[in-house]
Amino acid sequence: MSTTIDMAEPDALASGSAVLSPQAAMPLPAPTPTEVADQTVAGAEGIRQAVASKSETIGGFVNTLDSLAVQVGNSRFSVWDLLVVLLVIAAVIAVGYFGGRLANRAIEKLTRFDQAQRLLAEKVVSLLVWAAAILIGIDILGIDLTAFAVFSGAFGLAIGFGLQKTFGNLIAGIILLLDKSIKPGDVIAVADQAGQSTFGQIQKIGIRAVSLTTRDQKEYLIPNENLMVNQVENWSYSSRNVRMQVAVGVSYLADMAKAEELMLEAARSVKRVLDVPPPTVWWDAYGDSSVNFIIHCWIRDPEEGVGNVRSAVLKKLWALFKEHGIEIPFPQRDVNLRDGEAFRDLLASLDTRRDTPPPPKESSES
Repeated sequence: MSTTIDMAEPDALASGSAVLSPQAAMPLPAPTPTEVADQTVAGAEGIRQAVASKSETIGGFVNTLDSLAVQVGNSRFSVWDLLVVLLVIAAVIAVGYFGGRLANRAIEKLTRFDQAQRLLAEKVVSLLVWAAAILIGIDILGIDLTAFAVFSGAFGLAIGFGLQKTFGNLIAGIILLLDKSIKPGDVIAVADQAGQSTFGQIQKIGIRAVSLTTRDQKEYLIPNENLMVNQVENWSYSSRNVRMQVAVGVSYLADMAKAEELMLEAARSVKRVLDVPPPTVWWDAYGDSSVNFIIHCWIRDPEEGVGNVRSAVLKKLWALFKEHGIEIPFPQRDVNLRDGEAFRDLLASLDTRRDTPPPPKESSES
């Protein structure tokens, strides 16, 4: 029959029939909440011990910093903990920044993506690099993530209410890059809520907004969601060719065939106007004072502006019309006077003044 003995008896340990007591077989007690809270930044303690084991001088200095501590509830925070946290945060920022730039350069050199695809890949890789750097920093510090469980609900509400526009713009920017409907370099015209249209070239698609530069070098930051919801004119989506119109009016007495010929000559004289498709002239309407025409001409670089092309065509056309005697008429108006008592009195006074001889001039003696 086997004998139940205590762990402290050496003779019983020597015999093979010894059985551990129930008290000795019980598992170790779990750490108390105070012990867990004291290890919130456990990585700082591990780093302190590693430094102290390497050098007594540095270890003494580190122990001095660790002795300068503040007790907040069940948690203890020392100057050494603060220093380690700041160093890890700086390292995370450096790794995220420089790692993202190196990854972007690698994508640019090793891939054949177009501009939109490369921009999307750079954003995704940057997010992954930053996420990895943050997780590594948390692991180095040994932070107990259960300490943040209290704030998870509040953080979720903040995302749901306060940051929904930010996340909406982020998702909208990714969709725009995937869809390729709007990409850097495109020339677009977008209308705001007041109906005013903004025309310019896209310089950058960011996480929150699109950078749009106008011809007068004003830079508009348009939220990505606006480009997803509002109507957008993309002048370079499927083709960079843009047709523009120049309105011209000539006199009813002019030679219309000659006027059309001069209009085409003026349009072809401008360097930015394309030969293919060629310029065309349309009769638009018979106006009150002139026959109205529209010159249609094509350009391939709308980012350089359209107003300057229209101005160049009109300047050349003015000289050609002057040279060939084509008149650009002034507005013509017919004035109708109604008969009435006041009108008849006016005519009578005019007749009286016309029939009355002027008074003789007095001669001056020299």
